[in-house]
Amino acid sequence: MLDIGRLKFDKSGLIPAIIQDVNTRVVLMQGYMDEISVRRSLETGKVCFFSRSRQCLWTKGEESGHFLYLRDILVDCDGDSLLVKVKPEGPTCHTGQDTCWGEENGSDNFLLYLEHFLQKRKNDSPEDSYTAKLISKGINKVAQKVGEEAVELVIEAKDENRELFLNEAADLLYHYLVLLMAKGYELEDAINVLKERHRCNRI
Repeated sequence: MLDIGRLKFDKSGLIPAIIQDVNTRVVLMQGYMDEISVRRSLETGKVCFFSRSRQCLWTKGEESGHFLYLRDILVDCDGDSLLVKVKPEGPTCHTGQDTCWGEENGSDNFLLYLEHFLQKRKNDSPEDSYTAKLISKGINKVAQKVGEEAVELVIEAKDENRELFLNEAADLLYHYLVLLMAKGYELEDAINVLKERHRCNRI
């Protein structure tokens, strides 16, 4: 829980905010926040800044649709800067690039990269993308495929064919990601459940 009373705003009432993708950990941009924009970010779940050039509040994405969905705000040891962890919707920089430093917002974790890639593929033409074609058939079909792949993995687990077993494991993992996406969830949501179980010593 963020203690706003800890924050040391400068003489202008501002504090620098470093924006980081919660999944990839790539730094996306830097902005400035005042107490009102911090509170509004917490209330709405969308990151709000204070524009020094326009001298007003602005929510990132209010014009472009590329919102920064708030996941957490951390305060540094001195209380004079913020690390704002977000889930970005589209590119962050006004130039259309992923970050304000021109870096690609990717991850060394291939599952997270794949999930991000599939999010883009779901809007492609079903004729060009298996992912888009599968999702277009509805949630029941996606769930059915997960069930089929799970059964095939179990069957291969009983044998000693490494290649077939790993291929079925990959098929199940892929379809599981698609099912999460089709239901409106992310891998992060399932991971958070596991983290909570781990925290409570339930694993």
